[in-house]
Amino acid sequence: MNDSEFHQLADQMMASIEQHLDNYDGDADIDCETNGGVMTLSFEDGSKIIINRQEPFHQIWLATKHGGYHYDYKDNEWVCDRSGQRFTEMLAQAISAQSGEPFTF
Repeated sequence: MNDSEFHQLADQMMASIEQHLDNYDGDADIDCETNGGVMTLSFEDGSKIIINRQEPFHQIWLATKHGGYHYDYKDNEWVCDRSGQRFTEMLAQAISAQSGEPFTF
């Protein structure tokens, strides 16, 4: 993957997250802010989830209350380089845990 492809895939993933949060109809208040390739999700309890691009590695990194994870793009999806779990699954679990409300992609 070259840098251009990485940016396109990362942009698509970030847009998808924003769209899902915009369409979220739960009771939790989740603020989403993107600045310079870093997306911050803020929750009512003051906790945050940080999603950022790591261009040198062509990875997406996820930082949650429960840990940090690195994702490579394989077989048309972002996959954790340690567990093999899909990015959207881990992000949905983290959002659910930190908001106290069910969340799915």
